[in-house]
Amino acid sequence: MYVSDLSLDDFRSYRSLVLSLEPGPSAFVGSNGQGKTNLVEAIVYLATLSSHRIGADTALVRRTAPGQAQPAGAVVRARAVHGERPSVLEIEIIAGKANRARLNRGGCRPRDLLGVLRAVVFAPEDLSLVRAEPGIRRGFLDDLVITLRPGLAGVRAEHDKILAQRASLLKSARAARSSTASMLSTLEIWDAQLAAAAARLIAARVDVVRRLRPWVASAYETVSGACGQRSRAQLAYRSSLLTHEGSPEPDPHDESAWLAGEETLLDETALATRLESAMGELHAREIDRGANLIGAHRDDLSLFLTGLPARGFASHGEQWSLALALRLASYDMLRTDIDAYGGGGEPGL
Repeated sequence: MYVSDLSLDDFRSYRSLVLSLEPGPSAFVGSNGQGKTNLVEAIVYLATLSSHRIGADTALVRRTAPGQAQPAGAVVRARAVHGERPSVLEIEIIAGKANRARLNRGGCRPRDLLGVLRAVVFAPEDLSLVRAEPGIRRGFLDDLVITLRPGLAGVRAEHDKILAQRASLLKSARAARSSTASMLSTLEIWDAQLAAAAARLIAARVDVVRRLRPWVASAYETVSGACGQRSRAQLAYRSSLLTHEGSPEPDPHDESAWLAGEETLLDETALATRLESAMGELHAREIDRGANLIGAHRDDLSLFLTGLPARGFASHGEQWSLALALRLASYDMLRTDIDAYGGGGEPGL
């Protein structure tokens, strides 16, 4: 898969751009600030509906000089070619409003673009995969999940919506300093809905982690130039549910234990039941804190090097090598496993 054509209107530093590309490696050469990274960012945005550099879309719309009219939005278009099947993707990023999308010149939901163009990017910001808070690593897993199974984009959106509504109810109960029967009944309804959505998301994440694991170990060995047990890169899915149920934290020296724990997270039906039960047990604490305390939004991806947590013990160079290994492993996994989900095509790197 490759991008044969890219056009930008009012995206970042570009007022207008039309660019043709060929299969194989492409190099963008120029001085700092000329917009090389913006080209990569535009392609990644079409592939993931998010920037790898910033969280908000507002900065993606070109800024004009004082006194000049500000563009209402930015447009990114690309033709992605896989074999003999080209697809034309377009996203209109509208400041302060919902984005609009088109696929093969027909209107569609933005999330319908997911999975059409598959891309993996390695950027300076990726050091946060190792160093930053769990939300960054959850996002990394979710992006891979949705690339493999685009239909789960709707599940994630629904999960986040339910999570916010349940949190609002918990905050209201905390502010009232009481929980009425009606409020508890409503909370139980949200429990069931959140547990069902979270179970699908968690099971898909764990499946990705299990597929990704050997690729990360191999990629890290290649990138670091080292080999053997001392240089081994390991990853494990850290589940808030398993912690609540009394399971120990992932131990790099007891890999079989955490693999067994992950195995119990793959059955969506049973997992939803366990999550709903745990939420019920935590009602009092959640109301006291006004927050959701268990579920997919509280999980993490544990990363280990030489048997120690990479976040706190790895050197700067080792953390960079691990971040690169995660991206290279993602590319290899998508290249080899995508057909298992009814897709196909080597992703762009």
